[in-house]
Amino acid sequence: MQWTLVIPLKPLSRAKSRLSGTAADGVRPGLALAFAQDTVSAALACPAVSDVAVVTDDGLAARELAALGARIVPDAPAKGLNAALAHGTDVVRDMRPHTPVAALNADLPALRPAELAVVLGAAGEFSRAFLADAAELGTTLLAAGPGTELRPEFGVDSRCRHRSSGAAELLLTDVDSVRQDVDTGDDLRAALALGVGPYTAAVSAGLLIPEP
Repeated sequence: MQWTLVIPLKPLSRAKSRLSGTAADGVRPGLALAFAQDTVSAALACPAVSDVAVVTDDGLAARELAALGARIVPDAPAKGLNAALAHGTDVVRDMRPHTPVAALNADLPALRPAELAVVLGAAGEFSRAFLADAAELGTTLLAAGPGTELRPEFGVDSRCRHRSSGAAELLLTDVDSVRQDVDTGDDLRAALALGVGPYTAAVSAGLLIPEP
C-alpha cells in the first residue's frame, strides 16, 4: 500500500513557542523549519510513501519544502491544526479519491524511513489507526485507509481522543523516531540522542540545551 502523507505546518514565526528556554526568538523559526525539512526528507525516502502534501501558509517553508519534493497546499481554512489536516486530505483525495492518507507531525527531526514504513504497514491493517507520541499523551501519526475519513483530533490529550473516536492504537516497538516529536528542550535532547537529520543537526549545533 502506498500512502500520501499530509503534514501541517503553522507560520514559522509562531512555531515552537515552548522551546523558548532552549532557542531564542530569532532561532526558533529556523529550528521549526529544520524539523520540517528533516521530517519531509525522511518521509519522501520511505518506500511506503508515494507523496507528501504540506499544508502551510508560510512562504519560506513552502519554498524550502517544495524544493525537497513536497506538494504545498495553502491553509485555506486558517482555523487551526485539525481544519488544516481535513483540508489537506480533501485536496489530496479530490485528485486521488481512493488513496490512503496519513497525517504526520512536522516536528519529527529524527524520523527514519524504515521505521515510518513499519508504522504505515501496521496502519494498513485497520480502516483508521494512530500512533501515540513518546510522552504517550499526544499523537504523531493518524492514518485512514481508502474510503475512510481521517477525522483528526490533534491537540491536548489527542491520544485519548483518537482512541475514543474509534481509531486503533498502534502498539509498536522500535519505532521511536516516529514517536519523538519536539515541543520542549527535553524533547529536542531526546531527538538528538536518537540522531536527527542534517537540517536540525546544523541549526541545533550551537544551542546549549539545559539539562533537566
